[in-house]
Amino acid sequence: MNMNQRPHFFFAVRIPEATKLIMMDHIERLKEDIPFSRWVHYMDLHITLAFLGSAEPEKLKAAENYVKEALPNEGAFTLKINKLGFFGKEESPRVFWADTESSEELFDIRRKVFSACEQAGFQLEKRAFKPHITLARKWKGPVGFQKELLNIWYQLQPEPLEFQVEDVVVYQTHLDQTPKYEAVTIFPLQS
Repeated sequence: MNMNQRPHFFFAVRIPEATKLIMMDHIERLKEDIPFSRWVHYMDLHITLAFLGSAEPEKLKAAENYVKEALPNEGAFTLKINKLGFFGKEESPRVFWADTESSEELFDIRRKVFSACEQAGFQLEKRAFKPHITLARKWKGPVGFQKELLNIWYQLQPEPLEFQVEDVVVYQTHLDQTPKYEAVTIFPLQS
């Protein structure tokens, strides 16, 4: 097994199944107008909190224990998917995503999870946290991407799509499967 085949792990906010099914329909519609090379399987939609890469089992366990200690009184909270966005050059975006309305609770939980992982010895990416739900990667349109395409969202979803965040999970990647993320540890939030 070469290094690249080792499974990766990351902490994420899990999106409820009912919301994923609504997003599945939206993604089908978006695909018709917005050509990207690789679309995320709807069951793999999530918001990453901390990406660990290929983690040693002991170190992963330590991170999980610290996260468990950090989240005991965190309550479930509501997020609202309210628009589309992208990372990369406007004419050929690298990543196409759905955004959520800004949420103190989300930033708070992310801070706690991030610190817990650092405490366990993980070197994490220092970029500012930009919560997002990745939908697709790598623009492949015959012409450049146009920002106006992002407005298609409001036809599909005139009101923000609201959902309850009820748990933080550790996902393991299975690159040879679809969907490819498996929740291996679940940290329920207080309901």
